[in-house]
Amino acid sequence: MAKKYLQIVDPIHGFINVYGHETSLIDSPIFQRLRRIRQLAGAHLIYPGAQHSRFEHSLGTMHVAGQAASILEEKGHLDSDSIDNLRLAALLHDIGHGPFSHLFEEVLQKKKKISHEKIGRNLILKSEIGDLVSKGGFDKNFIGKLAFGDSKYQFMNEIISGGLSADMMDYLLRDGYFTGAEHARIDFKRIINSLDVHQKKLSLDKSALHSFESMMISRYQMFRAVYFHKTVRAAEVMLLESMLLADSELGLATDNLQKYVQLTDELVISKLISLPKTRHELRRASQLALDYQERRLLKCVYEKIFMKPRMGKVNPLELQSEIAKKAKVDEAEVFVDISKTPSIPLAPSKKESQSIILTSTGKTGPKEAYELPISEIPLVSAISGFMDILRIYTRQQFRKKVEMAAHDILGKNR
Repeated sequence: MAKKYLQIVDPIHGFINVYGHETSLIDSPIFQRLRRIRQLAGAHLIYPGAQHSRFEHSLGTMHVAGQAASILEEKGHLDSDSIDNLRLAALLHDIGHGPFSHLFEEVLQKKKKISHEKIGRNLILKSEIGDLVSKGGFDKNFIGKLAFGDSKYQFMNEIISGGLSADMMDYLLRDGYFTGAEHARIDFKRIINSLDVHQKKLSLDKSALHSFESMMISRYQMFRAVYFHKTVRAAEVMLLESMLLADSELGLATDNLQKYVQLTDELVISKLISLPKTRHELRRASQLALDYQERRLLKCVYEKIFMKPRMGKVNPLELQSEIAKKAKVDEAEVFVDISKTPSIPLAPSKKESQSIILTSTGKTGPKEAYELPISEIPLVSAISGFMDILRIYTRQQFRKKVEMAAHDILGKNR
């Protein structure tokens, strides 16, 4: 008997089927909160269409994971229960994100040494979300592990996160669509239909290698053009500094689940702008938030991109002080931003991906599989490693002085 489902119209995937046990999760207040968290934090100030949220990305990731799982079921690697588990894990993979998505992660790390993954797992285990998972007949402990790439089934983890993940296939397409960036065109259906499993690891038919290569280049280009765009980061640097300055007053970096799930983009902005003006750091936090909201953004006066070799150790506070002293401005007027990401997505183990498993079916013999090092995929090898970007920002009135000081201290080829 076919399962009953409803359909949600999505601009990226068309119709997304949602089944009864998934609907109860989607309709919960904790999940609905994701509607009020933008996928790309401050990018909408530069790309006006980037108003999409974690909510629709989560639906899209569930949809893609379900498609990938169905292909693996046809090939004998999964059963229908495993498909349901994968869809639920994909749906909940971002449930722990705070306001402004990955930007808030920097606040959590600096103030509490915790991640959105840990918050997400706690929400699955200790909140209404977990109760709904259990009520639907699923093991919330297993879903909590699978959602964050930590289950005992490696290939299932890789469907959720990593270089062949449903997460990446959705966010590249979705972010490209809503920003208007042309870099994110990927043939994800070809990749999904070419998935297989070899020795408990996710593999790809070698005929789809060019599609994988194209997807890695698209991801790299999206980081260069959108995620790490210098003006996007200008907005985010302001917002990050505001949240860090205000944390002692507002208690934003909290692991209290009841308080955490109340935090959304607009609520936090409102709280930041309305801070009491009783202390210098609160006045500064309030002004930064107001400038962010009204798009009076910092100016980038220095930029250096490192790939091979990577950026050496840089102490942001020391560098800020050194530049401010040379420019003869207050340290608070100098902002040091260090953005880092692996050029190739990390594996679920959080280690850098070194290879991809390719399979092929001979005309007369059985299926063959071999591990292809990333270094032997020419275009992907060219971008492999890390993308580290060092930037110096300041306000318009200090632009020239800080620019000269930054170039004197950092040089052109640091």
